[in-house]
Amino acid sequence: MSISRRSFLGLTAAVAATATTALPTAASAASPPGDVVGKVTAGYQGWFACRGDGAPIDAWWHWARQADQPPSISNSAIKSWPDTREYATTYGTNFPPLNDGRLAHLFSSHDQQTVDVHLRWMAQHGIHTAALQRFNPFGSEGPTRDAVANRVRSAAERTGTKYYIMYDVSDWLAMRSQITQDWATKMSAHTASSAYARQNGKPVVGIWGFGFNDPQRPFTPQECQEVVDWFHAQGCYVMGGVPTWWRTLGEDSRPGFANVYRSFDMISPWLVGRIGNAAGADNFYSAATVPDLAECNRLGIDYQPCTLPGDLQERQRAHGDFMWRQFYNHARAGVTSTYISMFDEYNEGNQIAKTAAVAGDVPAGSGIWALDEDGTPCSSDYYLRLTDDGGRMLRRELALTPTRPTPTRI
Repeated sequence: MSISRRSFLGLTAAVAATATTALPTAASAASPPGDVVGKVTAGYQGWFACRGDGAPIDAWWHWARQADQPPSISNSAIKSWPDTREYATTYGTNFPPLNDGRLAHLFSSHDQQTVDVHLRWMAQHGIHTAALQRFNPFGSEGPTRDAVANRVRSAAERTGTKYYIMYDVSDWLAMRSQITQDWATKMSAHTASSAYARQNGKPVVGIWGFGFNDPQRPFTPQECQEVVDWFHAQGCYVMGGVPTWWRTLGEDSRPGFANVYRSFDMISPWLVGRIGNAAGADNFYSAATVPDLAECNRLGIDYQPCTLPGDLQERQRAHGDFMWRQFYNHARAGVTSTYISMFDEYNEGNQIAKTAAVAGDVPAGSGIWALDEDGTPCSSDYYLRLTDDGGRMLRRELALTPTRPTPTRI
């Protein structure tokens, strides 16, 4: 199983305090609008499975710490509880019933109807493109990931949503040879789909993890550069999920990667785990967003910063004000594209997909917070609606405003 991306250095007060860059009010993307430029993209894990769902992995994948046993209070990998009322098929767990008496069931990403529901939610809420996460597919998870990719393709074609393959190189020690093999023999076939995302006429491929200063991604600049160059030679538009401090090569970035970062067609600095409140978002705006965007514009690289709802279990969300502050900061900097981190990350608490709204919607005695954790009632679809409004502000369809316009419930 893949380890969380969240174990990184945070935004330091020292960097934020010394930021003196002038703040622009507008900017232009290097590329014209396409399926990622000028759009809202959401990271889509698609990594949940349940015993009995027919998935090759045959496990409670990402729902339970001990995946061969049903999830329960003592065997849980869940930080936020999903609202499961729109899924045709769900699977019983060993959690107690929900506080309102309903049985505690979970969904499987291996079920086509589940993926249909997720991409329909995207289409209904202004999320143009899903970035399907693809970790090392050469181990036991590979066949299930292959199946989920096919389900995403089918759902995207039906809902009018775009999608692309985004490789996460975490813990993939044979990445250099295997990532190109996987694309050439399997994933490139997806580009034949009318729903596969294109930018500047090229199929989009994402690569997340080059240059991070941690042992999960021990690759050299040379082998990373070879991979980026190889994908360019295949005619791809390559999006890079890079360290927060890619531009300065500090903190979470290893030295020697400046040329690798600048060889991507689009740069998306990682943000989860760096900020957790509006003040942190404002610091990031000054210390990173504004100078990052200026550097990308200077080099003709597209820029797509993350926007995150906050970890619900750590009570970061402030009923949407934290997420809206990021949308506002992006918009006032002149950013036109953003990457939502993430759509369905219930096991890490950063999901925007429909979530338990009130205490009655979570298992009794579980300690899992619902969306009204700070006393403000929020509907289960609130963060989808908030994302829709944030995207509209980035596109200048809504006036620039620091005040969140989205009602917490309708």
